[in-house]
Amino acid sequence: MPPSQVQMDVETGWWEAFALQLEVLPGNDASAYEAARARQETLTKPPGALGRLEDFACWLASWQGREEPQLETAQALVFAGNHGVTARGVSAFPSSVTAQMVENFQSGGAAICQLCEAYGASLSVIALDLDTPTADMTVAPAMSEEECIDAMTRGSLAVNGDADIVLIGEMGIGNTTAAAALCCALLGGEAREWTGPGTGLDDAGVSRKSEAVARALSLHREYCTHPFETLRRVGGRELAAMVGAILEARTRRTPVLLDGYVCCAAALVLDKARAGALDHCLVGHVSAEPAHSCLLAALGKEPVVDLGMRLGEGTGAAIALGVLRGAVAAHNGMATFAGAGVDNQE
Repeated sequence: MPPSQVQMDVETGWWEAFALQLEVLPGNDASAYEAARARQETLTKPPGALGRLEDFACWLASWQGREEPQLETAQALVFAGNHGVTARGVSAFPSSVTAQMVENFQSGGAAICQLCEAYGASLSVIALDLDTPTADMTVAPAMSEEECIDAMTRGSLAVNGDADIVLIGEMGIGNTTAAAALCCALLGGEAREWTGPGTGLDDAGVSRKSEAVARALSLHREYCTHPFETLRRVGGRELAAMVGAILEARTRRTPVLLDGYVCCAAALVLDKARAGALDHCLVGHVSAEPAHSCLLAALGKEPVVDLGMRLGEGTGAAIALGVLRGAVAAHNGMATFAGAGVDNQE
């Protein structure tokens, strides 16, 4: 895409380096896609009989630049951050749970640990200054420019350049509030439309959460002149880190599996900064958090699975990795009609 078509101003702003990175995003490999699609037509099955599994295999091939995609090295990244807005009673759990869950990840006791082991992904947990929560976004920008740059940079540095695919997840008490604020600011609508129960709020808690989102947007909306500035004002460190990781993966032309509502809200920042910025991403699942399906519609993304999950941690992305492994196994391992001596269609 020519720079003139990039939906941003790169002349000023703390985000300039990231904007410049967005200008030169690599595309997929059309020839690899066509070769993979042609291979699908030769396999011992009726055309299209494996449905979306065929699409997944060809999509992977196009981003990896090879007819037969590989998933030998799968990297799962879970970014953790704390949020000052939790002081507003927007979560059913205290912010101390974030650090406790990071310890649980590191000791192998969390759901994402078991799913990564089951589906063959290495797990890296990146805790982002948990002792220093972001500012309460209802009274100040969540992050300074330096804090946002630091979080985005740490996200980009976490990506393994040798990975065949990267899974993106998060942990952070209060971060569905930040996700709701981001979606509302970038997509419009009322705060209540983007606000849900998160980790299990009752109706009164959801009302407090919606009020916090509305108050934050009232304070910041006129200053949200760019998606990255919106991220800085109403996001959080783990959301910024996910933005950095997703952007870095695209720069490396590495396929990405996104997780749930919070992860996709972070990805929305890139989608709004440049059309097509998420072409290298699949969404692992649709969360039971009510607004996630609306967000996916805005992103034009169909989830790989729908299992009624709402845990976060990258668990939906890990489940989707299992589906992609099936797609790759069939694509690479099935016999062709000619090789198996099976008659094809007349």
